[in-house]
Amino acid sequence: MKSLNLRLARVPFRHVARLTVSLPLVGFIFCVVWALYSDRGSATRTHCGVKNYLPSVSAAIGGFPLSQLVWRICISLHAFPRFAVAAMYYRYLSSIVYRRYKIYSALACTLNVIENIGLIGLTFVSSSENYSIHEKFFILFMVCSTLYMILLSGILKYHRNIPATELESKSLKFKFYLVFIYLSFIGLSCYTFIRHNAFCEEGMYTLFALFEYIVILSNMGFHMTAYWDFYDRVLPLDPLLQRLI
Repeated sequence: MKSLNLRLARVPFRHVARLTVSLPLVGFIFCVVWALYSDRGSATRTHCGVKNYLPSVSAAIGGFPLSQLVWRICISLHAFPRFAVAAMYYRYLSSIVYRRYKIYSALACTLNVIENIGLIGLTFVSSSENYSIHEKFFILFMVCSTLYMILLSGILKYHRNIPATELESKSLKFKFYLVFIYLSFIGLSCYTFIRHNAFCEEGMYTLFALFEYIVILSNMGFHMTAYWDFYDRVLPLDPLLQRLI
């Protein structure tokens, strides 16, 4: 009976994908809502002293102990599945990409891993604790996530050696949409942040915060497209259960 139960220990990947993206999504929403509920004035205050309506991501997450705790728990729980997904993507790309382009597949998956490391780093080293290290992890995360999203989309669009399934085509279409949104709103975030600091206009920092949210949500959405890439895949839990039993 134990042998039978172990053989049946399989988890559809699409459920893992939902859970992996849901954790940071729920944590992010909680942090923003909690910041607005508990101390809106402090969360939205900047050096300009003008009225703002939304907290920046760093203010929402790092400015409140409860928010910081919830965010760290969510990122910790989602980290291991993210590394597992990176390994799955490497095997997946190796099987569908022309041999001469496999180096790009390895590079894309390496960027994915480093992106996750950057996210973990900037989560557990807040800007108030060590600004210099936090800044380096943030830059690492942004650079690697941007390059990963662009490179993975390009590989799947131009270097496949077998036709894409309907779900894979749907996934790729959303990848391109999300990359466009991601890059566009990074630009808009930079513009509104610079303009806020230069002119201290009311509401400009609110736009910056809103554009930041869209950048984060588009990144989460991009990773969620793995739901379609691996829709029919299952993750065997047999090895893990055999160690625990």
